[in-house]
Amino acid sequence: MPEIQDIAYWMALAHLPRWRTEKINGLIVELIHNRKLSLAEFLDLSEDDWQNEFQFSDKESADLLNARSNLPELSLIAEALWAEDFEIIPINSSEYSKTLKANLKLRQSPPLLYVKGNKQLLNESSVAIVGSRDASEIALQFTEAVARKCVEDYRVVVSGFAKGVDKLALEATLKYNGRSIIVLPQGIMTFKGFREYHSQIDEGDVLILSTYFPKSPWSVGLAMGRNIYIYGLADEIYVAESGSKGGTWTGVMDGLRKERKIYVRKAGPDEKNANNKLLSKGAVPVDSEGNCTGDPVGPKTEQLEMKFGDTEENEI
Repeated sequence: MPEIQDIAYWMALAHLPRWRTEKINGLIVELIHNRKLSLAEFLDLSEDDWQNEFQFSDKESADLLNARSNLPELSLIAEALWAEDFEIIPINSSEYSKTLKANLKLRQSPPLLYVKGNKQLLNESSVAIVGSRDASEIALQFTEAVARKCVEDYRVVVSGFAKGVDKLALEATLKYNGRSIIVLPQGIMTFKGFREYHSQIDEGDVLILSTYFPKSPWSVGLAMGRNIYIYGLADEIYVAESGSKGGTWTGVMDGLRKERKIYVRKAGPDEKNANNKLLSKGAVPVDSEGNCTGDPVGPKTEQLEMKFGDTEENEI
């Protein structure tokens, strides 16, 4: 974790408005690894230095000037985070999730993780159990069965804390004395559930994690954006139930394009969901207990209608 005086500088760069994650991470690589500059030294440079040495545009330089002007406010937030025992894990830290970085690369890995709880869970074997908010009873039974199996296998369950499959995955994991990472759709300082999970946090069974600005309130956009981090934090993904659009569908399709193996519960003939359609896209079928029932029945991932085309990228 950075020293408290450095946290404001990290936040200033990590949350630059309108800057894509890939651009922010690329700048961090350039500063820390190539130029051996601290983030503080970079933000202390003049506007001319930014434009001449880093070829930033007038608009980009204006964004950096605005970030620098916000440093006093960010320092107060950093002190509040520190006082409330939140921790900040930057992307260059050895504590940062290796699974997340491997799955999302520098293109999509969040520059900062805001956490509270057992950080060791970030680098243990993990499973995400995902599905609809209004899931059917059979999907919920599947969710509990997979969560129980994860606990038996000493695997961490990643949860998005939405109602339906997400919330049951968390509750079932804790019911069977397992461990879970809760990925928030909001800033960590606006989350109201710490008291509910106080004992599990203290005992090391739960880690609360956010990638968003600490004071960001819940929003639909952040909830949708959070899904990529749920999938990214998991070594394996199990789908209880999906519609033909929405967060679960989008997350699975993204994972298949990245050639990840994703397990989808095979739906019965009377079910009205998109599970079997996902199987036709290349997901792996599993039964109601999460056991594989065969190889993928759909096209190879390179035949999907869209491919992100990740290439070799610099590591931080």
